[in-house]
Amino acid sequence: MKILDRPARWRGPLLDAGVTLAVGTVVAMMIHESDERHSAPADARAYMICVLMTLPLVLHRRRPIAALLLSSAGLFVYYSFGYPGIPPTALLAVPFYSTVYAGHARWAVGVCASYFSAGYVIVCLENGEPLEALATFVTHTALAVTVMLLAEVVRSRRALAAETRERLRLAEEERDVEAARRVAEDRVRIARELHDTVAHSMATITVQAGSALHVLGERDEEFRPALAAIRETSKEALKEMRATLGMLRSGADVGGQGPAGLDRLPKLLAAVRASGVPVTLDVTGRPEGLDAPADHAAYRILQEALTNVLRHAGPDVRVRVGLAYTGDGLDLEVTDDGDGPSGPGGGHGLNGMAERARALGGTVSAGPGPSGGFRVRARLPTGRVPLADAGAGGLAEVAGGVP
Repeated sequence: MKILDRPARWRGPLLDAGVTLAVGTVVAMMIHESDERHSAPADARAYMICVLMTLPLVLHRRRPIAALLLSSAGLFVYYSFGYPGIPPTALLAVPFYSTVYAGHARWAVGVCASYFSAGYVIVCLENGEPLEALATFVTHTALAVTVMLLAEVVRSRRALAAETRERLRLAEEERDVEAARRVAEDRVRIARELHDTVAHSMATITVQAGSALHVLGERDEEFRPALAAIRETSKEALKEMRATLGMLRSGADVGGQGPAGLDRLPKLLAAVRASGVPVTLDVTGRPEGLDAPADHAAYRILQEALTNVLRHAGPDVRVRVGLAYTGDGLDLEVTDDGDGPSGPGGGHGLNGMAERARALGGTVSAGPGPSGGFRVRARLPTGRVPLADAGAGGLAEVAGGVP
């Protein structure tokens, strides 16, 4: 990268040296060709002064005022020796332009006015022809003013372009802020709509399940576990939905980590068993090293896989859930011996599982099992935060209580 920057670093100084050499050459040619009356012949000293008064032009971009003053002083020294007169604008056009372009127009106008006024007075005193001198000086003054006006126009256009770019940047920032505000409003609106449409239904399910449990008779005791599971599941779902909607309203990220984790797996398996589906759980390895996002994703993947079993596997199905902590990750497996999904494609549930795992650098595969049924397998990387003791204890409790 440094080698590539060298041409750009040297381009400016080389350009300044080229401008200085060109101006010096033009001034030297004018000195050589000038045949002004009553002037001293050009000698080696005249050309040496020519070199000295053009050398400051190397600084015309970095130090424009210094270049203008030094070149003007050198030209004054040249005139004081009585050498053949040359147009001052030939030497001062470049520092005039650079000084005005740098925003120091007062210096350029002051030097121009002082220099040409003093030169006009001196020429009038020496030659005694004010009208002829005036015609000559008006021409050179007009040329100098044209150069300065050109520099001012270029500087103004550059400033206008910079101001336009800044306004466009501010407008883009305002558009981003407005877009973020609209997104926030949409999030609040979605949260409100979800709460109004879903929360009421979930609360009604919970109340109705509780009422059914209250009025059950002794002959209906076989329905009590299912109704209890419905009530507990709806209460937990309502609690989770309210927490999620609260984060949605506040703009927090609800996709990576949430309140649910593997510590809630015992309740999930109990609800599935209450629905009449036998579930066995196998846990291998030590349940540690899983951070909160991976813990949340693992629970959601298991929840979706078991929900698909209840929806699609058919009657008389058995389910096996496997958790394998391998030290560098967590392997999940949910296998059933049912009929599998009846519709084509994976649906939103399988896509959601794949998206959760992919967001953490893991993988999910789903398809028919080796002995029939359906199997979902997931691989999640190990995080840095150990799993909570409650979660480990809950898994041990479930594994020990397998029917």
